[in-house]
Amino acid sequence: MNSFTLLAEIATDPELRYTPDNQNSIASFLVQFAGPRPEDAPSRLKVIGWNKLADEIMEKYHKGDLIAIDGRLNMNLIDRGSFKEKRAEMTAVRIHALGSGQGQFDAASVSSTAAPTASKSSSKPKSSTASVPKASPVEPEPQFDDIPF
Repeated sequence: MNSFTLLAEIATDPELRYTPDNQNSIASFLVQFAGPRPEDAPSRLKVIGWNKLADEIMEKYHKGDLIAIDGRLNMNLIDRGSFKEKRAEMTAVRIHALGSGQGQFDAASVSSTAAPTASKSSSKPKSSTASVPKASPVEPEPQFDDIPF
C-alpha cells in the first residue's frame, strides 16, 4: 500500500494544464519542507492533483500556504539522453489547509502537539487554554526471581 502524508509549504503557485484530449485537468506545484537538521536547506517535491482536486487547488491554494497532503508517492524515470534521472512526485488525493506561511516551513508551527517554547525575555509563563492530563504513577512489575524452570 502506497500512502504518504506530508506537511509542507507551497513553494510555487499552482499551474493548471489538461490532458491532450482535454478530458482531465491536472494542477501541479512544488512544496517545500524542512530538512532533518535546522541548517539543511528545505527539500522540494512536485505535487499533482487530478480533475476536481485540480480545480480545488487552483481556487484555494497559493504560494506560501501551509498544507497537509495525503496521497501516493511515485518515482519517475526521466531520460536525459546521456543519463537517466529518478525524481519523486506526489499524487495528491486530499489537501487540507493549515494556514498561511511566513517564510520557510517549520513543522512546530503547524503541530498542535508541539511543546511551547519559553521566551528568554519574558519572566511570565504563557497560559494555555488546553488542559494537559497528569500521568499516573507507574507501578513496578512484580519480580519473580525464584521460579524453578
